[in-house]
Amino acid sequence: MKMKHQYLLLIALGMAIITCFPPVSADEIGGDQGWYVIHCNVYGANVYLDDKFVGTVPVGALTVPVPITGTPYKTLRVQKYGYSTFVDSITEVPVKGGTVDLTATLNELPTTTATIVGQDMGWYIVHCNINGATVLFDDANRGEISQGLVYVPVSTTSTPYRSFSVKKDGYTTYEGTISRVPMKGESIDLYATLNSVATLTATPTSIGG
Repeated sequence: MKMKHQYLLLIALGMAIITCFPPVSADEIGGDQGWYVIHCNVYGANVYLDDKFVGTVPVGALTVPVPITGTPYKTLRVQKYGYSTFVDSITEVPVKGGTVDLTATLNELPTTTATIVGQDMGWYIVHCNINGATVLFDDANRGEISQGLVYVPVSTTSTPYRSFSVKKDGYTTYEGTISRVPMKGESIDLYATLNSVATLTATPTSIGG
């Protein structure tokens, strides 16, 4: 009988200890956060959220914890030397404890844009809807559009270009501005749309009215 009373006393004491230490909530462990799961086809690419470095892509995907109550990230940038830089808008915020998948695809820059010895190189990629159009940077010929684009290698330390134009006979000339120089190994996309020039057909005036 005495042993039974001791057993009941131990149970009561254990319950009292438990009530003194309430369970830790999920909020206290990790706070209000979710995760971006960033998928990329290039191992070792650097990942930035709003220009903040958040990690390097491992085999598979990079998981980045983000608070759900703070200012949401707006832009994803993924880059690696020798590949075109991927930039895209972030339109979704993960819910508490949830994940949002983001996918970045990097394309290898062609070997024709190999680095010049002793210089840090970046690239402009000019996209255009008309093949064979000529691309000029500050009036200097930098190539022709082929399969919708042309790669223009530039030194990151050279005098920056300010403008570019794309032209072809029979089409309106496109003129645009260049806002910055690419960083080492980075590519910047420029876009030009050419429209066909309307052919004006002269209508002969009837003699005599």
